[in-house]
Amino acid sequence: MKNCSLNNPDPAPLQQDLILPFVLVGDEIFALDENLLRPLEGQNLTVAKRIFNYRLTRARRFVECTFGILANKWRIFHRALNVSKDIVKATVILHNLVRERDGLHPSDMYVGTHIQGLQDIPQGVEDMQMM
Repeated sequence: MKNCSLNNPDPAPLQQDLILPFVLVGDEIFALDENLLRPLEGQNLTVAKRIFNYRLTRARRFVECTFGILANKWRIFHRALNVSKDIVKATVILHNLVRERDGLHPSDMYVGTHIQGLQDIPQGVEDMQMM
């Protein structure tokens, strides 16, 4: 990421006047970077910041589970990979074709032990702008 070898898209408008960079979602182990979002640190976070952390963690969990499903079916993901969009795209397409043909099987599902025990933050907080 530091040497811009991932070919990230240029920042784009999210709203009319708000231009933001494209980002990767990580956890606390990663150092802060312009193109990396990770949970906010601290014990006494505001409700809005706790909700941000919760939603960011859900996004990361979704990606990890999706990758786990692919790794379960396609063993190439059980080893270190050079970044290759073509390999990832090909396995996603093959996975979808197999699911269309064979239906959903329990082996297609993946829940890692590292995502157990996360607490839900109550819904209904109105003002997310307070962050």
